[in-house]
Amino acid sequence: MAYLALYRTFRPATLDEVVRQEHIVTVLKNQIKTGKIGHAYLFCGPRGTGKTSIAKIFAAAINCENPIDGSPCGKCATCLALQDPANLDVTEIDAASNNGVDEMRDLREKVQYPPVSGKYKVYIVDEVHMLSPSAFNALLKTLEEPPKHAVFVLATTEAHKIPATILSRCMRFDFKLIPQADLEKRLKGILHSIGKGYEEEAVQALARAGAGSVRDMLSLADTCVSYSSGKLTYADVTKVLGNADFSSLATLCAAILSGDTGKALSAVEDFLAEGKSVGLLLADVLEFFNAVAIVKNCRGAKNLLALPDADFALVQSVAKEVDPHALLRATEIFALAELDLKFASSPRVLFETSVMKACMPQEDYDIESLLVRISSLEEKLKNGSPVVVDSPKQEIKTPPVKEVEDLPPEAYFDDVPPPMEEPIFDETPYFPSQTPIKEAEKKPVKIDPAPTVSVKKPVTGDAKSTFGAFLRALRRTGKNGVLFAVCMDLDYAIEDGVFQLITDSDTMYKSMTREDHYPLIKRAFEEIGVTESGFSIQLKGKPKDDFAKRMAELKDAFPDTKIEIK
Repeated sequence: MAYLALYRTFRPATLDEVVRQEHIVTVLKNQIKTGKIGHAYLFCGPRGTGKTSIAKIFAAAINCENPIDGSPCGKCATCLALQDPANLDVTEIDAASNNGVDEMRDLREKVQYPPVSGKYKVYIVDEVHMLSPSAFNALLKTLEEPPKHAVFVLATTEAHKIPATILSRCMRFDFKLIPQADLEKRLKGILHSIGKGYEEEAVQALARAGAGSVRDMLSLADTCVSYSSGKLTYADVTKVLGNADFSSLATLCAAILSGDTGKALSAVEDFLAEGKSVGLLLADVLEFFNAVAIVKNCRGAKNLLALPDADFALVQSVAKEVDPHALLRATEIFALAELDLKFASSPRVLFETSVMKACMPQEDYDIESLLVRISSLEEKLKNGSPVVVDSPKQEIKTPPVKEVEDLPPEAYFDDVPPPMEEPIFDETPYFPSQTPIKEAEKKPVKIDPAPTVSVKKPVTGDAKSTFGAFLRALRRTGKNGVLFAVCMDLDYAIEDGVFQLITDSDTMYKSMTREDHYPLIKRAFEEIGVTESGFSIQLKGKPKDDFAKRMAELKDAFPDTKIEIK
């Protein structure tokens, strides 16, 4: 007899042999025991999780004369007849190659014929999502109301591609990925059956590579069993899977996480020179980073990773030195590279670029790279190591900090005097010392009185620059937030040598002329060399001269006339 692959040789023959999927097995067992068999079933889920195997067991069990706990006995005449490949009571259809409307019409005609040896005629349609829209439409009516002896079992890995009209006519079962512990148990049983010795780490590596699929795991195990003449070892499994040498991989990843670009690129060159695939190397790097993250954050890391002691020690040594921000940043960089790899015309350049980017956070500007650099500086300061800061290659001019919202541009640059005919004020900045003075060292400080202004000239020059100088002086001398905010909204002009602050709000006008506000405005103008006769506060609609003074003069001129103010 020709050799059968392990996944075919050890295909489950009863529902009890199915690995996990208890939620599906229980429902099918109860239906077989009670005889309440549905007419259409939909098995959907990842590959290698038992969809076709359970469909075959279920097809034999509903035809079996003496089912045992929901599974076929395998001894009765019907079970023996169904084991013959020529039997037509159980028909498997590959929808990938029979996806046309003609095949479905042919099935609709054949389904009318009764079974030969059993009670039911079962049609197992694998990869049903590959049917064309017209084929689905041809199957609709038959699937909804088939003959009493017909049962349809549809299997697919992509249930989202099946029309809703088909889904609504089927009893749906969603298969789950198999946990690693169950995969290990299943593989150990198979290796015992064929008399093959093994290392625990080798079984764990194969189960991890299976990624929840029994068939994928057994296909890899079939290759490893043929590769190893004696005991199945972890080294044999890593060679068959094409994984990189763990020690060299640890050297590469440690160099990436520590920022040693030259060492990392040299390690990459060594891997690629040996014929290592860029895709496999990228997957190995991500798996190593994942192992480092588990060691750094999980208590039972050794049991979770299931690595040999020597390999686990390498991961542990890298995890002790790595900064969490650097690890997270490197993992994200290589995860994105894995997505871009399928579209890259030069995978090697893409991978080496990712290595350089992960090694040089100082050349990047995202938040993770800044966190890595800050953590590195904190670590150096903690250890007492000298911190060397590279001198900038070019002078960087930092814009001034904006202190007040909506401030005119002229108010932010104290080094730009208003363009008047001659300087009229001195704005030498004063920066108080940040060093606290001891009580014994304090000395009385002589404060000079405010300088008297002897300049009695009309205001000339640009009104905008003068207004900016006034605001700066008011901010420095007045220190009144309300008044400063009021003055920022004023209009301004220079007319006949007088600088005018203009507003159309009576409330703002009254606020500026208050007893506590007006002296602050006056002092601010004196700071920039403008006397009290050189500025005025105007309310739109009022005359420039003092209104009360004019009214008094008017009353004196016409004492017999009654004057009303409205």
